[in-house]
This record gives sequence, structure tokens and C-alpha cells, in this order.
Amino acid sequence: MVLNRVTYRRRLSYNTKSNKTRLNKTPGGKLVVLHSTKKTQPSKCGDCKSELRGIPAMRPTKMANLSKSVKTVPRTYGGTKCGCCVRNRIVRAFLIEEQKIVAKVLKAQAAKK
Repeated sequence: MVLNRVTYRRRLSYNTKSNKTRLNKTPGGKLVVLHSTKKTQPSKCGDCKSELRGIPAMRPTKMANLSKSVKTVPRTYGGTKCGCCVRNRIVRAFLIEEQKIVAKVLKAQAAKK
């Protein structure tokens, strides 16, 4: 009967999300524990929660080591909002300004009468 008893290699001794492991057999025939990293989540849009294209899915510590050009896209709100949501914001702002101008014109016409 083969014993597959192995011990953790780090100080954390509980089976938590950050302490997941897998068994690996070395060329010498020993069974050792390899600690695995957490799965990465892709960056999401702040408005519609869809995945942002052009931004790599990495753990925050790895992401911190990347240059700014890799973490963002060259656009307003690049890296935090998707292109559709940015377009909607711009159109909404434009329409609100147009509405203000129309209201001002109508007020001026009413004052003339």
C-alpha cells in the first residue's frame, strides 16, 4: 500500500482559497505539494459589467508590475469603462447640453412676446 501523505510547504495550515495545492511527483520519485495560484478574473466595465477587451486578466500583484500602456486603452475612461458605455456617456452629455440650449431659446422667445 502506497502512502500519499504530504505536508504543506508554507506556514498556512488550513485548506483556504489562498492555500490550494496539487500533488507532483519529482524525478526522484518523491511526492511533493505544489501551491497553485488563484484564477484570474478579467477586468469589468464599471457600468455594464462586461469584460474589457484589450486588458489582460492578471492577479493584482502581477498587474501592478505592468506598464500603464498595457493596463489601459488610449481612450477616455480607458481601462475602466467599455467603448459602448463611453459613447453613451458622451451622447448623453451632448443631448443634455442641447436640451439646455433649446430651453434657453424657448425662454428668450417667450420673453419677446
